[in-house]
Amino acid sequence: VGGCGDPSGAADYPRRLRIFLGNKRQIDEHNAGNHSYQMSLNQFSDLTFAEFKKLYLWREPQNCSATKGNFLRSSGPYPDSIDWRKKGNYVTPVKNQGPCGSCWTFSTTGCLESAIAIATGKLLSLAEQQLVDCAQAFNNHGCSGGLPSQAFEYILYNKGLMGEDTYPYRAENGTCKFQPEKAIAFVKDVINITQYDEDGMVEAVGKHNPVSFAFEVTGNFMHYRKGVYSNPRCEHTPDKVNHAVLAVGYGEENGTPYWIVKNSWGPLWGMDGYFLIERGKNMCGLAACASYPVPQV
Repeated sequence: VGGCGDPSGAADYPRRLRIFLGNKRQIDEHNAGNHSYQMSLNQFSDLTFAEFKKLYLWREPQNCSATKGNFLRSSGPYPDSIDWRKKGNYVTPVKNQGPCGSCWTFSTTGCLESAIAIATGKLLSLAEQQLVDCAQAFNNHGCSGGLPSQAFEYILYNKGLMGEDTYPYRAENGTCKFQPEKAIAFVKDVINITQYDEDGMVEAVGKHNPVSFAFEVTGNFMHYRKGVYSNPRCEHTPDKVNHAVLAVGYGEENGTPYWIVKNSWGPLWGMDGYFLIERGKNMCGLAACASYPVPQV
């Protein structure tokens, strides 16, 4: 039952229905065309893109061009394709950030969770809420946005991150409740891949572990269902990226190289919470600010 100011309220129903039908029309038109990916109705279908943006994406651009690359390319071979989900118990289930622009915290925990699991064989679920509440000194802004590279720096200097179970996620800004004795994950170094070096990202994922990156989400992405996402009209620069995610692998389909990416919009969105995005073209700025932590294990 909706009350005053409740967007799900009965008074809002005709407007929501109009938006839903408009989105459905766009989805049907897209799917009738010749595209590398399909769209479908989902939990966001009664929102305009402007509303969606305000609820789920960064509220202000996070300038990731300040981070200097320190990833050293090596000469050895790396695999043509890899999917860390299939290599072992290295990736936690897809989580849901809710209506808070905290995707950067999920990209961060997902990356550190996987790096620790690959190094130790132990898969932990880590606390996004600690990053939302506590990482401001490293130029992060809770539900308004932040960067995985800056979150890894925070974990490094803060000396640890607590687990999801001892610092549960609340999808809103709160006061910092970090308890050092309960920290279970530690970082000893932060690796930033040189801006626009997408081959460096491939090497990092192929040889080391999943990698955090950010890209620009535009209107057609919110209804992504399956296939290789590609968008000729999105921006490619670091000041336009507005959503952080986790590359857990890469491959190729019908000659199109792609990334396998873990999102934080719950398992009902996309391909069980994942998506594929075209690789090798800095699609939507995805190679503008990629990073991963070296865990202290």
